[in-house]
Amino acid sequence: MEEPKIPGGYILLSRKIIESEIWDKPPLYLKVWIYILSKVQHKPYKNLGRGQTFINISEIIEACSYKVGYRTEKPTKKQIFGILEWLRNPNEGVHEGNNEGNMIVTTKVTHGMVLEVLNYNVYQDPKNYEGNNEEPTKVTTNGQRREQQGNNNNKNVKNDKNDKKEIKDSPKQAYDESSVFYKLAIYFLEQIRNNNPDHKHPNLQKWSDDIRKMIELDKRTTEQIEYLICWVQQDDFEAANVLSPGKLRTRFDSLIMKVKQEKKSNVVPLRKEAEDDGYDYGF
Repeated sequence: MEEPKIPGGYILLSRKIIESEIWDKPPLYLKVWIYILSKVQHKPYKNLGRGQTFINISEIIEACSYKVGYRTEKPTKKQIFGILEWLRNPNEGVHEGNNEGNMIVTTKVTHGMVLEVLNYNVYQDPKNYEGNNEEPTKVTTNGQRREQQGNNNNKNVKNDKNDKKEIKDSPKQAYDESSVFYKLAIYFLEQIRNNNPDHKHPNLQKWSDDIRKMIELDKRTTEQIEYLICWVQQDDFEAANVLSPGKLRTRFDSLIMKVKQEKKSNVVPLRKEAEDDGYDYGF
């Protein structure tokens, strides 16, 4: 007999969290972090992208209150502000799996903020965890198989995931300087050095491989990637945060949302020539 479904969905929490900086912070930090993870969108909805949510300080205070006997204790605004600031810039060390900096970014809006969890796609994708894709040693029932693979009502999506796994698991490739992947990696580096000529020389083979994954796994076009490379390096905030193809890949959907919002607000596009070339970039 199949167990009843648990309503409300789920979030994934890496076991590595016990080795992270947030584990060494006061318990309220972890409570706020888990609440944020449970609140953000698992798929795009209206003006929010995957890994984003609208939130405010008062909501976090209420959600993270606790009981001492019959008395309700609430965290202060100062405590919540401090935790959010740390999540934006955990400068005491690296956090769970991300050695490039912040865990969240926030944008002020009316009555609150739009909060985005960085690396959401990485940590909330079951196939990114070791052992999750191991073949079973015995025949499983349909119910067990669905549980292992996750709920998926679209069989074409499942087949597409299998195709992606084959590409992802292929051996590391050496990327020739004439390949589109390498050329886009060089273009990214050039755009970064327009802002910071002293930016250290990266591993261009790793950069090329991340760009390949964007094109082959994520089905991004080369034109979209080139557009966003240029866009982020001309945006005051993103120029300091998106400094590799890996980070660009992680934040691709949320960056597209920002581009769309910029266009809706009638701001003159940062890359004017991209608007004039007649190409439909798909966002």
